[in-house]
Amino acid sequence: MLEALFPIVYFVSFAVIAGGAFALMTQNLRRSTAVSSPRQRHPEAPTPGEALLYVDLGRERLEKLYELPS
Repeated sequence: MLEALFPIVYFVSFAVIAGGAFALMTQNLRRSTAVSSPRQRHPEAPTPGEALLYVDLGRERLEKLYELPS
């Protein structure tokens, strides 16, 4: 009796999990296509046109640094 009941329980639980996964995917796709409000800027973000300090770590620049005598 138990051997006949196990496949039924297995396939029912598989169908429930697969249905839940499908529902979760469709809700995520619907939510991602909806127009969202624009993100707020971080308070420390630079304003457009503001000068920034940065370090140039390009390959050519690093090679020149290693070639300099120490």
